[in-house]
Order: sequence, then structure tokens, then C-alpha cells
Amino acid sequence: MRVRGQVGERAAVPVLSAAAMLAVVVSAWLLIARDPRAAGWAALVAGSCLVLGGTLLRSGDRRARVALSFSDRAFDGCILAALAWVTRTSRPAVAAGALVALAAGFLASYIRAKGGSLGYGIEEGVVTPILRYGLLSIALVLDWTSWAIWVVAGVTVLAAVVRASQVAKEERA
Repeated sequence: MRVRGQVGERAAVPVLSAAAMLAVVVSAWLLIARDPRAAGWAALVAGSCLVLGGTLLRSGDRRARVALSFSDRAFDGCILAALAWVTRTSRPAVAAGALVALAAGFLASYIRAKGGSLGYGIEEGVVTPILRYGLLSIALVLDWTSWAIWVVAGVTVLAAVVRASQVAKEERA
């Protein structure tokens, strides 16, 4: 009976990752269809699935880690890119903020992956993704994107800087 529970726990992360991917696609589609409130709710579902999957993730489960990492990048890539696209002419400051957040998110992810492959211990916190997912989702629902996207961009840039500093500290040690 214990083995069955472990298999169920192991299967939960890929299921949550798949659910997050579906919600990400729905959110991006709704943004492009110019329904930001519904897109925000879908983004909140995606973010919740990703956070829950991250809490259930076991350290040795590399496939689940890859699935969650892929879903996290898809969250940023699809939702932020769709937001940048639909606001590029009507609200260029929001589009610029979305592009900065998108680029910084991919940079932070690259630093984590490259540092890990070189043997550096890059700490992964749960606070940064919760802030990104939650703030972006709430901003879409409540139409706070004018300022909230820049907060998301700032948090994401800060995450990239912190990860780069972790690599630099370990390189000096």
C-alpha cells in the first residue's frame, strides 16, 4: 500500500504540470481574444498548479522537475508574450514591462540551469514564483497591469541578479 501512495505522489507532479500547461494556453488565448479578466483567472489556476507541483516535487525526480521547469517557462513565454502583443499599441508601457519580465525570466532560468550544470548550488525559492504568478494573475483580473507588470519585471530581474551573485560567490570560494 505504501508503494501505491508513492506512485500516486510521483504522478501528481506531471498531472499538475499538464493542468498548468492547459491553463497557460487558455490564459494566452483569452488575452489574445481581449478578455484579460478571464485570462487572469486561468493564469491563477496555472500558477496554483505550478506552486502545488513545486511543493510536491521530490529532489530525485528529474522528469517531474523538467516538466515543472518547462511549464514555468511556458507560463512566462505564453502569458507575458500575449500581454505584450495585445498591449503593444494601446499601452506600450505595459508591453515593455511584459517584455522585460519575459527576458529576465528566461535569463534567470538560464543562470539556474547553467549554474546547476557546472556544479554550483543555485537556491530555488518558492517566493519568487508565487509573486510572479499571483501578481500577474491578480493584475489581469483587476486591470492593474499598468504598474503591476513593472513589479513583476522587477522581481524577475532581482531573481536573475541573485542567481548570478550565487554563481559568482561559489566561483570565488
